[in-house]
Amino acid sequence: MRAELLERWNDPQRRYHNETHLRAVLQAIDALEADGESFDGTEVRLAAWFHTAVFDPTESENNEKSAVWTEQRLDPAAPVEEVARLVRLMGGHRVEAGDLNGSVLSDADLAVLGSDPETYDAYTHDVRHEFAHVPGERFVAGRIAALEGLIERRSVYLTRAGRDAWEKQAHANLNRELGLLRAGLGED
Repeated sequence: MRAELLERWNDPQRRYHNETHLRAVLQAIDALEADGESFDGTEVRLAAWFHTAVFDPTESENNEKSAVWTEQRLDPAAPVEEVARLVRLMGGHRVEAGDLNGSVLSDADLAVLGSDPETYDAYTHDVRHEFAHVPGERFVAGRIAALEGLIERRSVYLTRAGRDAWEKQAHANLNRELGLLRAGLGED
């Protein structure tokens, strides 16, 4: 199963949602765990491996398709139901209060937003590359809406450790990108 997942993560069409991203998510999970966050490490790590097992940048249901694929492929002895639920959550990062597993996976998946500006810029470049099929103005409008949605949340990160580690830099990165996108559209 690991080899098959790595093959999927290393599909040539993936520029951001690739093995490098998977490794970064797993490292962020480790960091959150080391900082005292409470969650089921097995379930969350399995969900990280499966969260974009199916990825087609021209489709909008990648997380649902990944969850279904997880349900079909994951060993029945594993926590299939919880892993698939977590995979589905990553579609919009809409995690209910008190969902420790969902909070940790969401924060780990979004950790890149709180990275140094150079890493963040590489992330935005790679995301744009994956969605090169989307015309420029439509991509920018969608990206602005996504960034505004993140900024408008009470916090980008749901765990205390995530907020402590990444929140300030995430807001700096998101606001900087938002400014650049708006300037490109002639907005002020």
